[in-house]
Amino acid sequence: MVNVLITTDSRYPVNRKIVRKAVLDTFAKHKIEESNAEISIAVVGERKMKDLCTNYLGDNQKHEVLTFALEEINSKVSSGFVKSPDGVLRLGDVILCWPQVLVTASRDDVLVDKKVYSLVSHGVEHLLGEDHE
Repeated sequence: MVNVLITTDSRYPVNRKIVRKAVLDTFAKHKIEESNAEISIAVVGERKMKDLCTNYLGDNQKHEVLTFALEEINSKVSSGFVKSPDGVLRLGDVILCWPQVLVTASRDDVLVDKKVYSLVSHGVEHLLGEDHE
């Protein structure tokens, strides 16, 4: 079972069903939907996103989505996640900047829910080890 923890402020009316669907569909795409995992999704404003970008990326650019994996696997580290005592694989956090989601949805001429779905899926893929660079 995949547990999706969603944190948001009432100022950001994100569709929680779309967020959960994006996470579950991404797990299904990778054929791991039966995993006992947990992902945290946070919807924040521009000030909070700017603080995160400054502190963790060292830039002042506007980002729609950031991901923070709890464990990073790369070519130098062959081991993966530490097995938790309760058997739940906690992958990490996906952070969406609500004002930026609205701007890019408008710019791309798509529904906000479609943009949220796309960004959450993209973030989850990063947590699963996909690298788009």
